Amino acid sequence: MRKERKIINTNIRLNLLDEADRQAWEYLQTMNRKKYKSYTRAVVAAVNDYFGREYEKEEDPYLETREKEDAFLRQVQNAIKEGVKESVPMLLAKNLMELLYPYMNGVGQPFMQEKEEAGFAFDSVDREQEENADVALDFADSF
Repeated sequence: MRKERKIINTNIRLNLLDEADRQAWEYLQTMNRKKYKSYTRAVVAAVNDYFGREYEKEEDPYLETREKEDAFLRQVQNAIKEGVKESVPMLLAKNLMELLYPYMNGVGQPFMQEKEEAGFAFDSVDREQEENADVALDFADSF
């Protein structure tokens, strides 16, 4: 069964002395032929994308701003994920050291000790983590 077609033929004239026209021509010459089988497919995609976006912005003038905010939030989330990935091993090591600390001075010492005795070596690490958290929060608040 053959698909019905209603074809309109039109010409596009490009002035290669005009920078925008020349750039459009270069894009057409270097386009991905697997994705766009012809100039027609590339032009249709470009026109639809351009005017679709224009009409969306007319209907919703804050669309572009929200997209920028969403992109920024994605960057912040990725930075936080990376920070967590880097800090979790140190946190686990700290907790392990706190568990093992009573036994590091000799066998048979009581497992539970006062926080001041067990945690003195970790105060600088805690302080550094708090400072890093404060800096991150200050950065986030600046937006």
